[in-house]
Amino acid sequence: MKLKETEMSQMKMPELLSPAGNFEKLKAALLYGADAVYLAGNMFGMRQAADNFTVEELHAAAEYTHERGKKLYLTVNTMPRGRQYPILKQYISDIKNVGVDACIVADLGVLNVIKSIIPDMEIHISTQTSIVSAESAKAYAALGAKRLVLARELTLDEICEIRAELPPDVELEAFVHGAMCVSYSGRCMLSHHLTGRNANMGACTQPCRWTYKIVEEKRPDAPLPIEENDNGTFIMSSKDMCTLPIIEKLCASGIDSFKIEGRMKSAYYAAVVTNAYRMAMDSIKSGTLTKDLIDSLVNEVSSVSHREYCTGYYENETTAAAQLCEDVGYIREKAYLATACDTEGVPDGLEEVNENGRLYLFVQRNKLTVNSSAEMISSGKLGRGFEICEMYSENGDKIESAPHPSMKFYLRVPFEVNCGDIIRA
Repeated sequence: MKLKETEMSQMKMPELLSPAGNFEKLKAALLYGADAVYLAGNMFGMRQAADNFTVEELHAAAEYTHERGKKLYLTVNTMPRGRQYPILKQYISDIKNVGVDACIVADLGVLNVIKSIIPDMEIHISTQTSIVSAESAKAYAALGAKRLVLARELTLDEICEIRAELPPDVELEAFVHGAMCVSYSGRCMLSHHLTGRNANMGACTQPCRWTYKIVEEKRPDAPLPIEENDNGTFIMSSKDMCTLPIIEKLCASGIDSFKIEGRMKSAYYAAVVTNAYRMAMDSIKSGTLTKDLIDSLVNEVSSVSHREYCTGYYENETTAAAQLCEDVGYIREKAYLATACDTEGVPDGLEEVNENGRLYLFVQRNKLTVNSSAEMISSGKLGRGFEICEMYSENGDKIESAPHPSMKFYLRVPFEVNCGDIIRA
């Protein structure tokens, strides 16, 4: 589907919704173009291994987000057992005045608790409810849901059909990037069975990514690999989703919010992936999207930790393309070296500007050295290469490297740098 420029310029762009596993990732997502972020408190969220937020931190996160005119959604999307409901009710009471813009829920009991304690709270229904039909969507809307996060297993045609049967005030959200799950919409018991850690309570150990062998009953010491190809066994390991190649089709489908998966990923991931989708969507809006730009943006998101990419099931039904990995493990992201800080001037004795550029203050994330190549990532821009030629300590002493975690240092850069810009190798 190739849209005309007039159609693109008149199109209402979906919200861009990014993951915020902690405050650093929240800041990165907002700086690099997210319209909204989603995060979890310290309980009842499906990513228990993320840093997550205390109630006090949720207050600070909501204030920070709203000051920038953006929205914040809280995941309360586990499926609690009956004995957990007293704790759930106390937790919902504790977050009542935080100021989150919506709660994302996957369980009808949780929905009822939230509505009884915070009657005006906007409710978004999680992808774990596996909404795959207009009938299901209407049922959740009748219960008071404002937004429905669709199952990842839907095709674009099916999404368009659902959209056509819903009133315009019921919003649809869909994943556009990140990890997929071999289990239907993430509803899996394999982790609980093998490790005692319940995926539906936020503690998935991802056993679908493990390598498996079969053992003949009388020969336990002679395991055989379940081989699909020369690289190994991937009968349950899904590819990652990247929909940049079909972003125009997604924009035209009636989806109201594009969701990026990845609360467990790095701040670098949040920044780079959000930036890529923001640039693509802004280019669609302005009528300037080209294949070359899409190729460049796919290259950008290939710099983050990921498995093989695919476009999900939007163009192929699950029975036609299982979207399983053909190679083992992650494709590792480029080294995240440093982040630009706020600065006013430089220490006495240093020349702030010369023919090689201007000195800027950075905070170290990984070791970087003089006479090496790097790239700068900035909001709304593709990576820009430069050579590291001059480095100074925070006190103004000349240094050859920045080896210490979180140390601050000055670096000369040949172009303008803003707070939050990222250096990568």
